[in-house]
Amino acid sequence: MTLRLTSSTALLPALLKSKLARTTLATGLALTLALAGTAPTALAQSSTIPFAAALAPGTPISFADLIEQVSPAVVSINVETSEKVSDEQLRERLDQLPEQFREFFRRQQPDQNTPPRAREGRSLGSGFFISKTGHIVTNNHVVDNASKITVVMQDGREFEAELIGRDPQTDLAVLKVEDDTDFPFVSFAENINLRVGDWVVAVGNPFGLGGTATAGIISATGREISSTYNQFIQVDASINRGNSGGPTFDLYGNVIGVNSQILSPTGGNIGIGFAIPARIASKVTAELIENGSITRGWLGVNIQSINRDLADSFGLKNREGALVARVVEDSPAQKAGFKAEDIVLRLDGAAIENSLDLTRKVGELFVGQKAKFLILRDGKRKTLTVTIGKREDDLGATNNEPEPEEPSIDEFGLELGSLSTEDRKRLDLKGERGILVERVNAENTAFKKGIRAGNALLAAGSIDLNTPEDFERAVADARKSGRKAIRVLVQNRNGQLFTALRLDEDKNNDG
Repeated sequence: MTLRLTSSTALLPALLKSKLARTTLATGLALTLALAGTAPTALAQSSTIPFAAALAPGTPISFADLIEQVSPAVVSINVETSEKVSDEQLRERLDQLPEQFREFFRRQQPDQNTPPRAREGRSLGSGFFISKTGHIVTNNHVVDNASKITVVMQDGREFEAELIGRDPQTDLAVLKVEDDTDFPFVSFAENINLRVGDWVVAVGNPFGLGGTATAGIISATGREISSTYNQFIQVDASINRGNSGGPTFDLYGNVIGVNSQILSPTGGNIGIGFAIPARIASKVTAELIENGSITRGWLGVNIQSINRDLADSFGLKNREGALVARVVEDSPAQKAGFKAEDIVLRLDGAAIENSLDLTRKVGELFVGQKAKFLILRDGKRKTLTVTIGKREDDLGATNNEPEPEEPSIDEFGLELGSLSTEDRKRLDLKGERGILVERVNAENTAFKKGIRAGNALLAAGSIDLNTPEDFERAVADARKSGRKAIRVLVQNRNGQLFTALRLDEDKNNDG
């Protein structure tokens, strides 16, 4: 279908450029509505007009005014990289090439076992000014391993840029260029309510074609695809290689997101692109400009989301909140009184949806800030006040031996026994509790819940486990109290987590 504009509608953008014309038009419309008996409330409340005027509500005639306004602030970023690559890494990369090219490039490689060598490369990306003094926002992956960064403006001017700071966790970076004159800049949207279907415009440097603009709509919000600290905006405006780090605008010229990733089997646009929300980008870039790095808050707990079985094991009606599986020793959480099996419901009054939501909200807190956590413990609500600590980059991935006992076959397909000293060392277990999973029947419930041979079971329900008989007693108690499932605290090489084994299924269920 071809969109045709009549002469009257084509004149509308030009009319709207004049403040006097806008006032006259609004007055005329208000008078017309008044004569027709309709109050001009909506017109009186409208204080600004978007760059793209409307043929009908939400349907732009043209994005030209918007693009003319914002595009001078958008830049192309040319990066020269230097990366030390070992021969083993080179061979791995060769294996990814088509077979007809593989042998040719192998012959160009030196002898094996040579020291890593610097490999020079070039990459292209996009960015945009957020201050008149020359601060530029882009993606971290655009400038990763950069030895030289050159910024090219729309008017052709080139500047060598300094890397101020970067944050791999959110894929954001800030550059700085210097000049005697002020730079054109754009601003992040503040307190904007994004809706699926809203128009957006992306400006950037796809495939090295600087100053390219594309338009589309917001396809989804809150996408959790590859980052703990991002909830991406999904857009269908064309985003390709080289658009990374460029801005996505609303119709008023506000930056609502920073283009970061595309979903594509070919590397080209298929209508699914992702932008880092302005709310996150604004906070991160401001801290990078001030400090050169990002400091995130740390609570000191291993947490997990609550599935249906875990909710049944606690007797909960819904699955909201984050379940504490382990409290790190000498952490802010331990000092505040957190315990395993606490369920975090709210943080400073904001509801916690799941474990990722809690991680994200804690990460946004300042080190030393006092935060209030509403938790559920043993069916009762309680508030804990925590002084937030500093998250380190390497967080995460943590002896009396009882007499050996005969393994016991469990109804869930578990063969349970005692933990040896070697088992406790292998699993980094402290304290005396715990029993060993000797074997798991792959056709039974426990295997389907992720329990594997070599794991340790630390607790079942409210009972700490020291012997296989303790587990049997915990199951019997849970059944007696009418529980539909029993929660089990499992320790594997990656840490602790809760799972739940259903009690309202056939004991010999193999389906």
